[in-house]
Amino acid sequence: MNGTNKMLMIFIDEADQWRNIPLYEALVDKLARMEVAGATVLAGITGYGTQGRIQKRRGPATNDRPVAVLAVDSEDKLNEVMPKLRPMVRDGLMMTLDVNVVPHSVGAVPVQ
Repeated sequence: MNGTNKMLMIFIDEADQWRNIPLYEALVDKLARMEVAGATVLAGITGYGTQGRIQKRRGPATNDRPVAVLAVDSEDKLNEVMPKLRPMVRDGLMMTLDVNVVPHSVGAVPVQ
């Protein structure tokens, strides 16, 4: 996958659940089953959304921080996937961005 594609960004809370598992795990599982090219989850330090409640981790044992699920694939593929994810994301934000995927080669010699 090279060139212009789309990135789906889903902003949720770390504590959000889907059928008794963390929502971010359920989303990544669904994306993998639907054969989306790639996905990852990033944990935020702090943030707030439409409700205006600032979230931040308040110690190592808490799970009240923002989380972003990122997925990259073609626009057509993400348009196919999003309606299936929307019911899972009750209070989160979903958006797409244009991205340029930079090709890489395994075992490339570093530029000196």
